[in-house]
Amino acid sequence: MTLLLSSTLDRTLTQWVAERLAHPQPEWSWQLWCFEGVEARRAAEKMLSKQGIHARIRSAYKPLVHAVLEDLDTTALQSLHLHYPLHADAAPNRFMLEAYPLAAMLPPGVDLQMQAGQHTDSYTLALRYQDGHTQNLQVFAPNRSFHTAHGSSGITPCGWQQAQDAQGRTVHDAALQTDYEAAYAQALHAIEHHAWPQTEPFFGRLHIAMQLTGFEHEIAGTGETMSTPEAMHEDLYFSLLEHFQKLSGRAAGDRRLQPGQIVPDIRIAAQSHPLEQTSVGLQIHALALSEPLPTAPEGLPPAFFRPNSIEDAAFHAAQLQRAPSLAQMDALVQPLFAAYGSACQGQSVQGRPIAATYKKGSEHAVVLSGGQHANEISGVTGALRGALALAQQADSHFAYIPIENPDGYDLHQWYCDYAPQQMHHAARYTALGDDLAYRDHAPWYESALRRDAIAASGAQLHLSLHGYPAHEWTRPLSGYVPQGFDLWTIPKGFFLILRYRKDWQAQAEALAERVAQALLKVEGLPEYNRRQLALYQSHSGRQPFELRHGTPCSMQVDDNGLTPVSLITEFPDQTVVGDALVFAHTAQRAAVLAAYAAWQDIVQAR
Repeated sequence: MTLLLSSTLDRTLTQWVAERLAHPQPEWSWQLWCFEGVEARRAAEKMLSKQGIHARIRSAYKPLVHAVLEDLDTTALQSLHLHYPLHADAAPNRFMLEAYPLAAMLPPGVDLQMQAGQHTDSYTLALRYQDGHTQNLQVFAPNRSFHTAHGSSGITPCGWQQAQDAQGRTVHDAALQTDYEAAYAQALHAIEHHAWPQTEPFFGRLHIAMQLTGFEHEIAGTGETMSTPEAMHEDLYFSLLEHFQKLSGRAAGDRRLQPGQIVPDIRIAAQSHPLEQTSVGLQIHALALSEPLPTAPEGLPPAFFRPNSIEDAAFHAAQLQRAPSLAQMDALVQPLFAAYGSACQGQSVQGRPIAATYKKGSEHAVVLSGGQHANEISGVTGALRGALALAQQADSHFAYIPIENPDGYDLHQWYCDYAPQQMHHAARYTALGDDLAYRDHAPWYESALRRDAIAASGAQLHLSLHGYPAHEWTRPLSGYVPQGFDLWTIPKGFFLILRYRKDWQAQAEALAERVAQALLKVEGLPEYNRRQLALYQSHSGRQPFELRHGTPCSMQVDDNGLTPVSLITEFPDQTVVGDALVFAHTAQRAAVLAAYAAWQDIVQAR
C-alpha cells in the first residue's frame, strides 16, 4: 500500500459564514454559489440573518433546476419561455442539457419553450400564469474556463460570490473555489504528480476516499436525483482515465488503456446538523489488487436461490428486483451448466472463474452475453432470463456467458452496499481498467471467453446486453457533459445498436426491424420509450439516431467484429431497483427472444 495523499479541506460554507460574521457589513447584500444542499444553505442563511446579515446562498450545481425548485411558484403556471445561454467553449446545447429535467418538473399542460439565447452567463425566464400576470427573471449560472488532459478547452460550473451595496451597485463579483472543487483538484494533482511506473498497469487498485458535505436531492415526479457524491465519482473516474491515457501516449477515449482498477469512494459525511461538519476529508492509496477495499456498510439481506431445474431458475430470475450477487448468479445458472456443461472456461484478472455453457441444437447458433460493463445490471439478468427461455426450446442453439466481467461486477456489488442508487461507472471496466471487448494483446484473461464461445458455437450473431444511466449523467467539474459519452447523458428509452460487416448490412437491417417490431408487444415499453424520448428531445435539441417502430436505433459498420452481426441492447438501468428493474430485464429478455427467432429466418434466407 502506498499513501499518495491524506488531506483535510475546510468546508467552504462554514468558512464563508465565519468570514461574514467576523466582518459584518449589514448594508451589503451577499450571494454565494456552492455545491451544498438546500438544507445546509438555508441553515447558513438563517445563522447570518440573526446577526443582521442578508445573504442568499444558491447551488452552483444545476443552478436553473434549483432556482425552479426553490424560488418559483409553478402553481397555476400557464407558460414558461426559457432562453438558455451560449458559450464559445461549450456545446450549443450544454445549458439546455443542464436545465434537465425541467420539462418533467412543470405541471401538466404548461407550455414550455426552450430557445438559444445570448453569449452570456444567465438563463432568462419569462413566465405567464393562468390569471394573466407575468414574471421575468434571470438565473445566474457561474462557470469558469478549464482545459482537459488532452488540451481542449471548455467551461465548467464553479463557486461564486457577489455583493451589492445599499444602492444596488455590485461591489464584489468573482469566482470562489469551493471545497468540492478543491477536493477534486487536490486528488487529480496528487495522482498526476505521483511517480508511476513507465508501463501499464500503473497500479493494482487506486482507492480515492472522500468524505463530502454534499447532497442528494430527489426531484419529485421525475425519477431524477441530483447527487454531488455521484457526480464527484464520475468526474474523478473519467478524468483519471483521461490522465492515464495521456500518460501512456494513447488517444482520448482509448478503451484499451490498462491503468489498473480506479475506485473513487465518495461518501457524504454523517452529521446530525446540516452545519455540523466543518471539513472535507480526502485520502488516496495505491493498492495491490490483493489488498481489500474498506468494508462497506451492510446492505440488503441476500436472497438465496437453490433452483433444481431450468424452469425453477427462470421463475426466480424473473422476480429479481436488484442485481444478483456473484454467488446468486452461480446458483441461478447452475441448471444450465448442469444440463450443457462448460464449453469454454477462463479466469478473470483477479482470479475469478468464468465460463460459457453451450447448448447444441439444429437451429442457427447465437452467442448471448451480459456484464461486459458490470454496472449495466439489466443486461446480466436479461441475458440470464433469455438463456433460460432459449434452453426450454427443443432445437435452440446458443452459447451463453453469464457475466463477462466478474471483477467489475464484484466492485459494483461493493458500491451498491452503500450507494445503490448511483451509476458506479468505476465498476464498468475490468480490474485492469480496460474494456474487455477492446483488449488487443495477451494475457487475455476474461476477454478470451467471447472468442472461444463464438468459435465453439460457430455463431454469426452476438447478442450483447448492456445498459446506460437511468438518470442524468454529469461531470460538473470538467465541462458538465460527459466527454465522449454525450449521447448517453440523459435517458432516451430502450436503445438498439447494430454493428455489422459491410456485406451483412441487409441482415443487420432486417434484424433491427424485426426486434423493434417485437418490442412493441412488451407491456408498457412503447409508452416508456415515448415519454423518455420526448424528455430527451426537449433537453437535447437533437436526435442523432433513427427510430424504428418507436425504438431508438443506431446502425454501425464494423468490419473487425468477432461475428458478422452484433446486436447491442441498451436499457436505462443504472440505479434502478424494484419493479423498475424487473421491467428492464423483462424488456431485455424480450429482445433476446425476438432476435433469436428473427435470426433463424434471416440467416436461412442469406
